[in-house]
Amino acid sequence: MIFRQLFEPISSTYTYLLACEDTGQALLIDPVLPTWERDLGIINELKLKLAFTLDTHIHADHITSALTLRREAGSRIAHPGVDKLPCVDIEIEDGKPFEMGSIRLDPLFTPGHTDGHHAYRVQDGLSDRVFSGDALLIEACGRTDFQNGDARTLYRSIHDKLFSLPDDSLVFPAHDYEGRRVTSIGQEKIRNPRLGNDKPLDEFVRIMEEMDLAYPKFIDYAVPGNRQCGVCPPDVPEHLEQYCAEMQESLQG
Repeated sequence: MIFRQLFEPISSTYTYLLACEDTGQALLIDPVLPTWERDLGIINELKLKLAFTLDTHIHADHITSALTLRREAGSRIAHPGVDKLPCVDIEIEDGKPFEMGSIRLDPLFTPGHTDGHHAYRVQDGLSDRVFSGDALLIEACGRTDFQNGDARTLYRSIHDKLFSLPDDSLVFPAHDYEGRRVTSIGQEKIRNPRLGNDKPLDEFVRIMEEMDLAYPKFIDYAVPGNRQCGVCPPDVPEHLEQYCAEMQESLQG
């Protein structure tokens, strides 16, 4: 399997490129609108064909490039079916494997950050990877105070679906704000300050309720845009236009 971890610095989002060496097909997990041209350029440099884009959930902090990439590269849009988006080509379901060539992704329904959130597990014989989206982050987790989020639901999702994976499973989150790239299930079960060391449910709920986070500055544009698979609304104010504009340079993980 060909694998690349790419980074978009405006929203601190990781996009993941996975490709089948046998067929040359590629997919992008959580692609971001400002970096669509960079991502497609990397795929072309590797002499691959973008077959699919796959989001973990309806994002509130950036706009997906799924629709743009379908128009520019002919890729198909895969997305959790629970969100019932009319623009989707393939609906992803928990327990129903998604296959592309020799690559198999096992969707894991992990609501709590949003009510439609999915993580994706990939086993390639050499490693066990889970792309955890915003549910489980490095020594953190996604917030639960919007988009039908719920702390109790997220706790169960992480413990029942993610912490039940082997300890040496590598965890690749959708975001990190401190330059970290990867963690593991075993590490998070011990070191995660919100969830680790068998933190009880009621204590986790208290921690999440007391976080007092600011209202997401791009949510009012990102959510409706992502419900259309990646449309940047025309009324985005000037100070937020960078979330939609093509980036000339972008840091990469």
